[in-house]
Formats: sequence, structure tokens, C-alpha cells
Amino acid sequence: MAVDRRWFTLGTLAALTVACGAGESNGRGAKTDDWWQRYRAAFLSPDGRIIDTGNGGISHSEGQGYGMILAFAASDRDAFASIYHWTEQSLSRGDMALFSWRYDPREINPVGDPNNATDGDMLIAWALALAGKRWKMQHYLDRSAQIRNAIRSRCVTSQYGRQLLLPGIQGFVTPAGVTVNPSYFIWPALDTFAALDGQHVWGQLIADCEDLVRLAKFGAHRLPPDWLTVTGTSQVIPAASHPPRFGFDAIRIALYSLMGMRANLAADIGTFWRQRLTQQRPIPAWIDVVTGEEAPYPVSEGGAAIVGRLLGAPEPATLSADYFAASLQMLARARL
Repeated sequence: MAVDRRWFTLGTLAALTVACGAGESNGRGAKTDDWWQRYRAAFLSPDGRIIDTGNGGISHSEGQGYGMILAFAASDRDAFASIYHWTEQSLSRGDMALFSWRYDPREINPVGDPNNATDGDMLIAWALALAGKRWKMQHYLDRSAQIRNAIRSRCVTSQYGRQLLLPGIQGFVTPAGVTVNPSYFIWPALDTFAALDGQHVWGQLIADCEDLVRLAKFGAHRLPPDWLTVTGTSQVIPAASHPPRFGFDAIRIALYSLMGMRANLAADIGTFWRQRLTQQRPIPAWIDVVTGEEAPYPVSEGGAAIVGRLLGAPEPATLSADYFAASLQMLARARL
């Protein structure tokens, strides 16, 4: 997704540098509900659409899923219902229990591409499962089950002796390999799915996704790329279809690893970040895992929040004006 990611300030960098060994509770002075009210006011339209302010005001299944998760975390049932209703009305596909990935209000046909984004589908199914259980809403539980079944039947392929999670139903399997996005491995969602449907349904996929993250170590810092092509049982390469960068997608590998109690999967990422802070050097927004080239600007407030949670350091004290950065900040603060 081509989003204009915001820089975080040098003051944030300094705070992270000085306190990289501080406890995880540091920097969390504002109440979570206060942050949710700010997020809701900034990015949630009255009709339930989460607006991507850094990408021309579009919406997408990822954002709707993030909005639902965050509304659940804030116990905001009205916002949750509004976001879910808009998602069903605007993005739900009629031929399967998945969602078209993009909505552009500037277009005559706002949903011009019917392809899904599997991470968005997973977030929506996860949010519905959590909300259905807590709020005793059977139709949320039923819809979550439908989406999970569609993800399992249409977005998982068996190749090279592994089960691989496709980023979407179209465009990711070629004779040369299967392209995956490791930041789509949303561990707490997958664990919830396994608890509901059984390890026999999700267990092998989860194990194979974990193995892929362990295999995806490139460059001097052993970092995963945003996009990865699987060419054999234990053979992976940075996907040729995208720049070979540890960047705006892959930074979420650390976030989801922490949220899913798999911090070991982010160990090399943490080592790289801690080295930069110890050296009092900015953490780049991206680094080419092949050449070592770095972005000439640092990570956004959202990236800084993930750094803070992983290293136990203070996080940015204010919510970003950018949808994606703010969403990462909110998720880094959430305890689901």
C-alpha cells in the first residue's frame, strides 16, 4: 500500500535512545480511552468508514479491521457496530465471505478491484470473534466463522510441503514461487482461530508461518523483507515484485510477534533497533536487506511506538495525524 508515512521527531528519537532499557509501562501516561477518542475523531467517519489520511482518503479492509479491533479494545460497541456495518455494506463480496480490499470515494466505482487482502479479512474475523464472545452477539460469531472458513479454503495453498498464507486470492502463485507477506501473519488472530476451530484446522499453517519468519533473515542485520517469495521447503528470497526492504509492512512483524506472545520471532529486529539507539543514530523507515541502503528519514510515530514496546522504551506521547502511523500506535498500546 503506497502510503505517505510520517516521520517521528528527533525528540522522540532522543527519548527512545536515552531510555531504551526502561520498563514497558513507561510513556503510557494517557488513558487508552482518551487515545481511542482521539483516534475515533481523527479517522472514523459518521457512517463507519476508517479514512486513510495518508493515502488520498481511501478506505480498505485493513483499516476497517484495525478500527474494529481498536473499538473492541475500547469497549465502544456503537463504533464497532458502525465500522462493521459499513464494511459489510461497502466491501463484502457477494461470491464468498471475504472483502474487497480497497474503497476509493473519488472513483465512480469506489470498489474497482474485487481482490481481497487477507490481513484485512483476518482482522475482521478476529474482531468479530472477540466481540461476539464478550458481548454475546451470536451473529458476530457466525460471521467470523464464515470468514475464517473462506480464508482457510481460499487463501491458504499447499506448496513445497508447506501450508502458505496467500496475501490475496489472486496474483501470488507463479511457477517461480509463492509470494507471501510476513506482516500478514497476525499471530493473535491465528491463535484465536485455532482456539475456535481446532489445531487440526490452523496448526500446520501457524507452524509453517513461524518457520517462514525464522527463514526470512537477510543482510548484515538478518532482517525480513516486506514481501517474500517461497521457492522451496526451506528456500525463501525477497520478492522480485517489490523493493527488498524491511520497511512499512515488515515493521508489523515485531508488533504482531509481541501481541501474539512470540517475541523470539522479532529478536533480530530488536537487536538492530537497539544497536541504532545505543549508537544514537536514527532508526530508518526502511533498509534494503540486500544492499544495506537506508531511508533518509526515520520511522514514523507508529514505528517508534513498536520500537518502544519491543525494547521497553517510551513511546511517542501524541497520536499521529497519519492513519497508518496512528493505527500502529494504538495497536502497540493495546492489550487484547
